[in-house]
Amino acid sequence: MRVGVHINRFDHPGGGPALGAELAAAGAAAEAAGVSWLSVMDHYFQMEFNDRAEDPMLEAYTTLGFLAGHTSTVRLGALVTGVTYRHPGLLAKIATTLDVLSGGRATLGIGAAWYDREHAGLGVPFPPVAERFERLEETLRICLQMWDPATNGSFEGRHYRLAETLGIPAPVSTPHPEIMIGGGGEKKTLRLVARYGDACNLFMTSPEEVGHKLDVLRGHCDTEGRDYDEIRKTVVYSGEPAMKGDLDAFTREIAGYTELGIDTVILGPRTGEPAAFIENFAAPAVQRLAGLG
Repeated sequence: MRVGVHINRFDHPGGGPALGAELAAAGAAAEAAGVSWLSVMDHYFQMEFNDRAEDPMLEAYTTLGFLAGHTSTVRLGALVTGVTYRHPGLLAKIATTLDVLSGGRATLGIGAAWYDREHAGLGVPFPPVAERFERLEETLRICLQMWDPATNGSFEGRHYRLAETLGIPAPVSTPHPEIMIGGGGEKKTLRLVARYGDACNLFMTSPEEVGHKLDVLRGHCDTEGRDYDEIRKTVVYSGEPAMKGDLDAFTREIAGYTELGIDTVILGPRTGEPAAFIENFAAPAVQRLAGLG
């Protein structure tokens, strides 16, 4: 079982001028620790349940490009991009650029979006949930078409129409950047994982609940004719043991997930100074979890 880190706060005590150095330090600490995944949120505003919408929030893909320039091995991605945030052709181009410049380390993390306040705040359309899922599936199809070197045709969908799906240069990753679909919705999200995803990301609620979600995913894979074992399973963890530095309690909590086939536990530290968290907690967690699962 591997360890990832999800940077979800940018409220460094030094303010905006300190963020570049802090993120560079976090990237260096992650690679020194053997962390396999480093992600950032893709939001316009800070999530209200993570504190206040008025707290600092960086644009995700600019931040990932910065991290790519300060790392060399860790996989990078947004956890996750809302389908409403960028036109799909542009999103495919952005993810491809990250993949090319990082040497093939990009993951396209994507979901149906949910944070209506930030959309209204910046004047971005926020269609009803059913339409967002329709747009999500079309976006996945567009990305895959743009990543296919043999294809430069048009795309005609219900919501998006592209005269060309020209994407040059091609991604470095083969056959394309990993697609990680976030969320545990059993009727729509997990079906899309089975149909299009290379990885899924679930909230770490309980071993029983996560196990149930994975059983649902397995059923969708059977329906889609997809090999369930091909899909990388990840969970997000932001429990108190990690925040308090209690490695033993954290290990006990994780132990219940070892038989579920979870590939990566992604830690979500509630701090604007992630480098210290990585050095003090994530690094020893990497060693602990290496023997699990």
